[in-house]
Amino acid sequence: MEIALSSERLYLKEMKVTDAQNLFLLNSDIEVIQYTGDVMFTSIDDALNLIENYDQYEKYKTGRLSLFDKASDEYIGWCGLKYLEETGKFDIGYRLLKKHWGKGYATEAAIVCLDYGFNTLELEEIIGTAMIENTASINVFKKLGMKYDTDEPCGNKPGVIYKIKKSEWK
Repeated sequence: MEIALSSERLYLKEMKVTDAQNLFLLNSDIEVIQYTGDVMFTSIDDALNLIENYDQYEKYKTGRLSLFDKASDEYIGWCGLKYLEETGKFDIGYRLLKKHWGKGYATEAAIVCLDYGFNTLELEEIIGTAMIENTASINVFKKLGMKYDTDEPCGNKPGVIYKIKKSEWK
């Protein structure tokens, strides 16, 4: 089963090797990754390695999905659920190219992904993790109806976890 989701303005699909250049641009921008705890990509090989070794789709029927504008077919970033093996929870995440910040894309894409998680995968709860300094991501959590749960380090910095239960989803 190939995962493909869409909203009014966006479509999301499994990451492919053809997305490597865009993923490299995304993860090599220090401002984009500053609150993620991830290491900045230094070459397209970093992006190819991530894509070629990404196993979330097969293992958990979910994962981070490449995100595109429906009208222009332009790459925006990624959004999706990730299974966290260390906690047994599913985490919503999103990362967008800077030129697409502030357009509501993260919220719109995350709504589609939460809906997929609750109604297709039948998950009971989804969390969101962010560094305390990442107010933009925390604001998206709130727009999604997620509620603060606990403090938890994120990328070796102070962080928070928000969560939403299936029974609270629209």
